[in-house]
Amino acid sequence: MNNKQKIYFFSQLQTDGDQNMVDVLGGKGANIAEMCKLGLPVPPGFTLSTSLCSDYLKTKSLSVSLKKNIKKNIAKTEGVVEKTFGGANPLLLSVRSGAPVSMPGMMETILNIGLTSKTIPFMIDATGNEGFVYDSYRRLIMMYADVVMEKSLMLNRSSCSIRELMEKELKSAKKAKGYKNDSNMKAKDWKALSEKYLKIVKKEFGVSFPDDHYEQLYGAVAAVFESWNGKRAKEYRSFEKISSSVGTAVNVQAMVFGNLGKDCGTGVAFTRNPSTGENVFFGEWLPNAQGEDVVAGIRTPHPISGDKKNKNSLAVAMPKAFEELNDVRKKLENHFDDMQDIEFTVQENKLWMLQTRKGKRTGIAAIKIATDMVNERLITKEVAVGRVRPAQIYESLLKNIVAEDLNDNTPLSFGLPAGPGASCGAAVFSAEQAEALGKGGKKVILIREETSPEDIHGMHYSEGILTSRGGLTSHAALVARGWGKSCIVGCQELVIDKSLRFAKIAGKKINEGDHITLNGSSGDIFLGKLRLFQNPLDNAGPLSLLLSWADKIRKLKIRTNADTPEDCEKALEFGAEGVGLCRTEHMFFDEKRVHEFRKMILAEDRESRKVYLKNLLPFQTKDFYKIFKKLDGMPVTVRLLAPPLHEFINIHSTEMKNLADDMGLPLKSVEERVDSL
Repeated sequence: MNNKQKIYFFSQLQTDGDQNMVDVLGGKGANIAEMCKLGLPVPPGFTLSTSLCSDYLKTKSLSVSLKKNIKKNIAKTEGVVEKTFGGANPLLLSVRSGAPVSMPGMMETILNIGLTSKTIPFMIDATGNEGFVYDSYRRLIMMYADVVMEKSLMLNRSSCSIRELMEKELKSAKKAKGYKNDSNMKAKDWKALSEKYLKIVKKEFGVSFPDDHYEQLYGAVAAVFESWNGKRAKEYRSFEKISSSVGTAVNVQAMVFGNLGKDCGTGVAFTRNPSTGENVFFGEWLPNAQGEDVVAGIRTPHPISGDKKNKNSLAVAMPKAFEELNDVRKKLENHFDDMQDIEFTVQENKLWMLQTRKGKRTGIAAIKIATDMVNERLITKEVAVGRVRPAQIYESLLKNIVAEDLNDNTPLSFGLPAGPGASCGAAVFSAEQAEALGKGGKKVILIREETSPEDIHGMHYSEGILTSRGGLTSHAALVARGWGKSCIVGCQELVIDKSLRFAKIAGKKINEGDHITLNGSSGDIFLGKLRLFQNPLDNAGPLSLLLSWADKIRKLKIRTNADTPEDCEKALEFGAEGVGLCRTEHMFFDEKRVHEFRKMILAEDRESRKVYLKNLLPFQTKDFYKIFKKLDGMPVTVRLLAPPLHEFINIHSTEMKNLADDMGLPLKSVEERVDSL
């Protein structure tokens, strides 16, 4: 067999791969194979290797030999589950992407493949549940139409997306019947909705929904390969600096059903709390649902763990499945030596594991998990220090949102996370108002299209900053990071009214004075007041413990970036051994100083520039005296003035007039000089 055509089979009893084959099987496929090696309950299936993705993208077709190989592995899967793909006892399949590098939410999944006019009656006979079958069928139609027929075939359509059209039909159907939730829908309702979906497909695409099980499967596999070059995936790879040549694997797996009725459900869980790092089982589940329902937020999920009073928790509702899941949790942590993010389904009280991967976590959680795992003898101190990123240390020292509030609230919108930490305050839309209210002790969030040095006074008195434009190196981002303020930039759904009295975020009106909360570490924007907390750097906490281990391991001495005496004092508290970079241009962000600095930039000749430079000298003399005094003999590396001058004169007409008046120049002369720079 040509190795490029290699397909890797997996089941609870047999697997061709393991966790070390990430480059071949992708992250999802490698971890599924590893769970099989551990003997965990994993639905059988097979993984198409990443090399097949690049083959497909060259030819835009699945080869004859690849299709034959897929059929061989379908036969193996049929043998394990004792069902037949397209037969009288139907095997249904899921198709999921799985790149070697985690790309959450960037690529595609299609469930319930194999439901056709031929197999639907057999599924109804086998399950005795017509509602479940038509619910599963309408899900298949929606996913397939979205992923394969719209995105992959790239058919031109002028209206809203096919998924939005179908979701509108579902809402209309529920409204007509007076249903609050999907779970209220009856079998005849799902059947009628499926028939509407089929008509929508025919009308929108001019072709019928595929009624052949293998046509569905091949179309889904091709669509997942195609999604590697989708817009979202390309943008994510660019942002995360992931190579485009890697490709994605495709995981084809026997379906298990959390939406089959009683004693069924699905969920997502973390082996430890990803917000706090606490060693407790943390997650959510939904009864009688498929996996997408938990993530999509169409129903309110229930907790995994809970006391006996919480009848909706998995621990109480399905104690047998919970105990088995809790055992799996311990096995996975002990095996992978790290906190895991898992997906599972319970079908008729039987637990099935669908995925495990290294769980994403906050900075606070990362530090606590690393130190706890050393104490639990799961990892060494060296591994713990290497596992925590510098950005997570920084994040943990700033204000953060209380974990309970973070879990209970859905973000209104998002932007680029430019300044880590969280902030909460009343919305204001001008630097002047931010300063006025901030001086009075009110906590405010400054919301602007973009900021300039003119806004410094308002930024100083703000808890956080939100802009509709700009990137991670914009003025707002640079100043906020330097001051340790939370900041989100480039929120494309933010529109500020010209009156500067209100804004709209994702269509929601935000009046001046309305409270919003920013999570500068994730880029999420929340409506209302979320509670914040800040961890002190105490000698007994996890961070101090981790840093003490780092001190024993490290070879390098540590200096800091500091531009003011206050920065130096804070850096010394954290153990800095000198200043590695003092950027003198940062000494002029103050409103009074920046005005003098601009006069120096706009000077018309060498002699007048010398005069203005002399005016700047006292500022620097005072700052450097205090810096050297604070450092008390420690080294300081100074960078002389070398900024791009235009950054300091991106100013409004009012400030231009002030400069012209102060310098005794015509306003037009100043405007021309600014334009030329």
